[in-house]
Amino acid sequence: MTADNRKHHRIDSLNLISYVCFDEDNNPVMQGMGRTLNVSEDGILLDTNVMIDLHYTLSLKIGLEDELIDIKGKVIYSRPDGDGNFKTGIQLFKIEQNTLKLLKRYIKAFMMAS
Repeated sequence: MTADNRKHHRIDSLNLISYVCFDEDNNPVMQGMGRTLNVSEDGILLDTNVMIDLHYTLSLKIGLEDELIDIKGKVIYSRPDGDGNFKTGIQLFKIEQNTLKLLKRYIKAFMMAS
């Protein structure tokens, strides 16, 4: 999906993130740290040092502004970037209203500052 086809605007944003991966039976299978490269209301591009399986869902903890938010998402793709890391596209789902409001406020503030 290109930027022109996206439902929501993505902003370039570097934020530390911790994640837990769950298999199809909702069992935790791995955890790690990474950073966001860009963020939108319904997706994140995640930079990690490991490839993340396409069958996994993730529980993500992201520091935005002075808040720590919890978001769930599913892996859309995960591929090497040529520098030894992996870029993983995450589609967000089950976002609580308060979390979505914070995410929208963060994106809006970032866009106004750019």
